[in-house]
Amino acid sequence: MDLTTNVTGLQLRNPTILAAGILGSTASSLKRVMRSGAGAVVTKSIGVVSREGHPGPVMIKTECGFLNAIGLANPSYHEFKSELEEAKGEVPVVASIFGRNAEEFEEVALGLIEAGLDAFELNLSCPHAEGYGASLGEDPNAVENITRAVKKAVNVPVWVKLPPLTNIVKIGLAAQRGGADAVVAINTLPAMAIDIESRFPVLGNISGGLSGAAIKPVALKCVYDLYAVLDIDIIGVGGISSWRDALEFIMAGASALEIGSAVYEDRGVFRHISDGIARYLQERGCDLEDIHGVTVR
Repeated sequence: MDLTTNVTGLQLRNPTILAAGILGSTASSLKRVMRSGAGAVVTKSIGVVSREGHPGPVMIKTECGFLNAIGLANPSYHEFKSELEEAKGEVPVVASIFGRNAEEFEEVALGLIEAGLDAFELNLSCPHAEGYGASLGEDPNAVENITRAVKKAVNVPVWVKLPPLTNIVKIGLAAQRGGADAVVAINTLPAMAIDIESRFPVLGNISGGLSGAAIKPVALKCVYDLYAVLDIDIIGVGGISSWRDALEFIMAGASALEIGSAVYEDRGVFRHISDGIARYLQERGCDLEDIHGVTVR
């Protein structure tokens, strides 16, 4: 079964993509994911200057998913460019980038484009870095302006990753007006955990972002709502760990799927999901286009 997927003009061998922040900090880790069967990979989020991020603990496993508060730790685009140049391989490479304003986003994009990237993903949705991410992504004007600035600066597709706890349709439309080629829905949800023995929050940053199975129904609803109004591609992400999860997102309107937390449990999740989708389609004599957005029609 041919699962070749076209997303914003990029040819993916299958609709699965490594989500930002998971095994995306080095060329070697990105290449391992490529060999594991992913159709494309997204890097960790990269900014103008290096950041150490939040104090530890920065990630914990809970009974319903993962909590993380990395704090956008990164080496800066100056240092990361060489990793991107080395990471170029058999599938498209997408750079996740962040900044405080349109100028910083544009600077990072221009600084990395020489590495031969296939697309950019604008991180306008991180819930645990003050002044970045969701702080900007909740403002439609900021989203539109930042998207437009990057789109004008580079000649590759621009994806915009949206925050969930807002009017996501309004934000999605702002990204579309700014020239986005796709939106990515959703990022993690603000959350926390408390150690009842010490009586302190578990994360060093007090709160962080919740990912994993618990957020899948939220992400699915966001994709469904966005597909009903947008004219651009939608990439679904949030709690996808099986081919059944993936099919739900495709039926809700997702053109492709980013996988994050599930990679911690199973590096082969990309191939397992693709194989499951292929079996489903083959048994029913249909293809991806037949089921894409079928729930919304």
